Amino acid sequence: MKHEVFEKNSLILLIAVLIVVSIGGIIEIAPLFWLKSTIEKVEGMRPYSPLELAGRDIYVREGCYNCHSQMIRSLRDEIERYGHYSLAAESMYDHPFQWGSKRTGPDLARVGGKYSDAWHVEHLRDPRSVVPTSIMPGYPFLEKTPLDYGNIAAKMKTMQEIGVPYTDEMIADAKTDILAQIKSDSSEAKALLKRYPKAQVRKFDGAQGDNLQPTELDAVVAYLQMLGTLVDFTKFDASGPNLR
Repeated sequence: MKHEVFEKNSLILLIAVLIVVSIGGIIEIAPLFWLKSTIEKVEGMRPYSPLELAGRDIYVREGCYNCHSQMIRSLRDEIERYGHYSLAAESMYDHPFQWGSKRTGPDLARVGGKYSDAWHVEHLRDPRSVVPTSIMPGYPFLEKTPLDYGNIAAKMKTMQEIGVPYTDEMIADAKTDILAQIKSDSSEAKALLKRYPKAQVRKFDGAQGDNLQPTELDAVVAYLQMLGTLVDFTKFDASGPNLR
């Protein structure tokens, strides 16, 4: 038989396998070098606002990704529980992305707007006060810890260098935008919304007063309340790259 020479000589078989795999790899990979992006553009996606970015960093710092994924798979039970399956574009500005399938707690890809700020505050302060069976640790220190945003512009500059479309204006106004997002009645908040459409502007930790400063809790809740809210899935057409 013609394939007998491969069955009797492992070295020839190995060389043949390498040749076949190399040809297949070239056919699969080479076209990608001519594509500007492998991610379909989706209307509504934007980079994180400075406050959301700071909140995401705290989310990663505290290891929240160890128990919560941010990836809804296109399986019926997941879609019925969590909502529309995740799009690659929703994570295009995440470094690192928060995908995964291990869920000690629920997936958070669509958690934005599902609960009130007050619910998130209580949940982070004492998880069992709102979810009696929760095994999540509490994070009461977040509301007592002032947000350190002195290096937020540097973080955004780094993100810009690896492809996140922050403009020089966004970076220059980063610290102003941090404060603007917790003060809904400020003129700076209007400028913030022009730079970051659909950004939610308010004091997320529920504190009251005239000279309030952002806390780590503000940042985390702002980040959570944004998740899954940027794409209008009532208009999304899953059969093609464009919206209806």
